[in-house]
Amino acid sequence: MICCSFKLRRLPGQGVPNAVQGLRSYGQGVRYGLLFALCLLLSACVTPPRMGSDWAQWQPSPNFGTRKANYVILHHTSSDTMERALATLSSPRTEVSSHYLIDRDGRVVQLVDENQRAWHAGESYWGGHSDMNSASIGIELVNNGREPFAPAQIKALLSLLSDIRNRHKIPRANFIGHADVAPGRKTDPSGFFPWRQLAMSGFGLWCDPPYETPPENFDNLLGLAALGYDVRDPTKAYSAFKLHFSPAGGGDFDETDRGMLYCLVGKVLTVGRE
Repeated sequence: MICCSFKLRRLPGQGVPNAVQGLRSYGQGVRYGLLFALCLLLSACVTPPRMGSDWAQWQPSPNFGTRKANYVILHHTSSDTMERALATLSSPRTEVSSHYLIDRDGRVVQLVDENQRAWHAGESYWGGHSDMNSASIGIELVNNGREPFAPAQIKALLSLLSDIRNRHKIPRANFIGHADVAPGRKTDPSGFFPWRQLAMSGFGLWCDPPYETPPENFDNLLGLAALGYDVRDPTKAYSAFKLHFSPAGGGDFDETDRGMLYCLVGKVLTVGRE
């Protein structure tokens, strides 16, 4: 960063710099004027520091706006290559972006400053927030949605999530997927995504069986709403929950899903907001 500093002489009896009120000589005024102009030019060229991970390659996208992050939303790109994903996320025509993009080999690229609003969630809802772009950091993983996620990719993701959590103090319950905030409209990051592995590392919630039997008066929709889901369309909310927590189960919302939901609600009330 280039810094500019110089002192302006004062005339006897005056409290205002000579460059403003007049100098003893024309030559001296020109000198100070040029120095002042040069300082303004240099300071105008200084780029403010970005908020992000130092070890991510910076490749800015023009599609963003200002916001404060309290969530992380995970996506898969649906495209097969890093290059195609970068082209989509950096094009003014598409008007979509994310803060980070992670390739299969673990390479991490940052496209938008974390303090800025990337355009990755679209029409969305979670826990009373109807515009998740304004409250989240978006992370895209290169994956076509029909394949397991590469180990190097998940390793890089876990490191990035740890970095983000330490800087933004994001609660563990607030690491979620695109399908969670846009049920019925989106299905990423797909049923292959290792949500349990992330939860064991402190990112998101998870419960392992055997599950405690919920009380008879436990309302499934109220439980989904307590987690954060939009339950105005119950079918879509149930499907989004199963995609995240029971992708291999398929079918209708059953007693196993109900037990998982009951356990998760209990975690939200205890450790989920930590």
